[in-house]
Amino acid sequence: MKILAIESSGTTSSVAIVDEGGIACEFSANHKKNHSVTLMPLVSYSLESAGLSLSNCTHIAIGSGPGSFTGLRLGGATAKALAHGAGLPIVPVPTLDALAYNVFMENKIIAPIMDARRNEVYACIYICENGGLKQLTPYLNEEFDIFLNRVAALGAQASFLGDGCLVHKEAILKQGFAVTPLNNLLQRASSVGLLAREQITFGNIVSYKNLELLYLRKPQAERELEGKA
Repeated sequence: MKILAIESSGTTSSVAIVDEGGIACEFSANHKKNHSVTLMPLVSYSLESAGLSLSNCTHIAIGSGPGSFTGLRLGGATAKALAHGAGLPIVPVPTLDALAYNVFMENKIIAPIMDARRNEVYACIYICENGGLKQLTPYLNEEFDIFLNRVAALGAQASFLGDGCLVHKEAILKQGFAVTPLNNLLQRASSVGLLAREQITFGNIVSYKNLELLYLRKPQAERELEGKA
């Protein structure tokens, strides 16, 4: 099993190669260049560094959202094109699941939040138990204050991560919760790949034709147009 993992749901472009032994390599760029500029060079460099060609891979994993509309579409288009060209199946991995996996800690509440602007976040609450992630809420798109109250109502220690922490860090710390250090704060393709490895064992794969991305809400332009109707 050799998985080419791609993550582009936020500002970070990240690509990794994951196999049975673990993480063969991972490369990320977070300098706010468009994913159309960074993703394919990272894919090429990752394959070269692992001594592989695309034909040696068995699966392509993609961070499937929620997140930036542009980032998800570019990542999804890249995964589809590569999968189509190489005849490979795709493993969609929810972005919030992969974020939570960055800081896997037994018996601890993990709260990934992604900045959705206008004081809203894409978010979910997890707990690590029995060697896996247990999802305590659906994937959410709601105001940050409402989500923070959700976490506080659990009455337990919690660690927050995701780019939403860059916007709401002060409020999180004031509530007595922790913010994950920068090295694990943002999306990582290695987490996408490792979770994909688990999903493959359950047969959770799709063809490039059937890949669906999770947006949670309509694009801003579409929402604004509906507001004028």
